Amino acid sequence: MPDNPVVWKDEELSPIRDKVFQYIKQAIVQGVYKSGDRIIERELADQLNVSRTPIREALFRLESQGFVKTLPRKGVVVSKLSPEEIIEIFTILSSLESLAVKLAVKKLEQQQRDELNQIVVEIDTALAKPTFEQSDWKYHFEANEIIFRAAKSPRLTQMLDGLSDYIRAFVHVGYELPGRQRKAMEEHRDIVKAVLNGEAEFAENLTKIHVENSKKAYMEALERE
Repeated sequence: MPDNPVVWKDEELSPIRDKVFQYIKQAIVQGVYKSGDRIIERELADQLNVSRTPIREALFRLESQGFVKTLPRKGVVVSKLSPEEIIEIFTILSSLESLAVKLAVKKLEQQQRDELNQIVVEIDTALAKPTFEQSDWKYHFEANEIIFRAAKSPRLTQMLDGLSDYIRAFVHVGYELPGRQRKAMEEHRDIVKAVLNGEAEFAENLTKIHVENSKKAYMEALERE
């Protein structure tokens, strides 16, 4: 976790328990906490300058969502997905993302088209660098967000958002394989281009290939641990 204490802004009106929940969840999603890491209530309470009660409530919510689990004599740790769970998540993700891409092709608005065109430029710029920078990875998620929004299916977006949290929290392991981040960015750029070109079937197929490659990368990374 960051060394500096967190200071909640006065204008942030959401309850402390919700802020604490989102803070811990984002720390897991962004890889600050990794699979197997302990999460200690006392340390978090000091870090966030809150009592241990909202910490405990947040960890309970995170455990109900599968992000953490409580182990005997060890306490709360960040969950590590089983191979079966990984396959299940990727299988569902493949179907839902393919559907979102198909809908987005049909419903894409001009503003979203402009945003996606700009992301293609940004991805090409990032890929032209001799070294891929971690900060460039944001374009992957920005493109997903625009495509999901363009699909105009709130329930589908809600399901994808939930799965995306799992993917970001646990599957970043797969991108530690040499060259996988760059390759994934290339795959995502090609999906965006297919959407922009109105090639629904091609975009769907590229999406399925991208998700399958991501699954393979993650499973390979697990085998190396």
